[in-house]
Amino acid sequence: MKQKLPLDTWNRKEHFQFFKQMEEPFFGITISIDCTKAYAKAKELNVSFFTYYLHKTLLAVNTIEPFRYRIIDDEVYIFDTIDASATILREDKTFGFSLMEYAESLTDFAEITKKEIARIQVTPGLITRDFAINLIHFSALPWINFTSYSHARSFTFPDSCPKISFGKMMEENGKKTMAMAVHVHHALLDGYHIGEFVALFQELMNA
Repeated sequence: MKQKLPLDTWNRKEHFQFFKQMEEPFFGITISIDCTKAYAKAKELNVSFFTYYLHKTLLAVNTIEPFRYRIIDDEVYIFDTIDASATILREDKTFGFSLMEYAESLTDFAEITKKEIARIQVTPGLITRDFAINLIHFSALPWINFTSYSHARSFTFPDSCPKISFGKMMEENGKKTMAMAVHVHHALLDGYHIGEFVALFQELMNA
């Protein structure tokens, strides 16, 4: 479900019109996330760490309203729920785009991700199903402790989905950290909103 955002009364109308006309309207940041408590909690609950931090990501995305904005035919819509299209690696080292449907319950979400990962493993190709746009594009690079990040993009393809990526988990003096890159469409979100998202995500990872 979605509803149209009334542009004429939106306090970011001018920002929207300014940034949506750009060839590259996306901008992004890369930060280090403390995942010490989250990693321990995932192990305690017997949930894969990937599933755990993807769930926390979707909790934060669905809480911060501008992360649920999408552009359709030059109009802004607010979706009720945002899911994740995560890249899933296969044994042959190719990957497929998955669809991890959002569930507030970690237990329910873990079951969803388990089934979807299994489906990708036996489904060839890159695009393995139909997708809507109430998504975040999600990826993990557990081999690389990156300090910056960019995405392959077609400037002619209409895209306003946030893109969130995680790097290799590092440990020093008992503290575990992980790089996180967040890229968003500037017509819909500003640095303030990324700041809100990062603060909430870190709070959820520390819970």
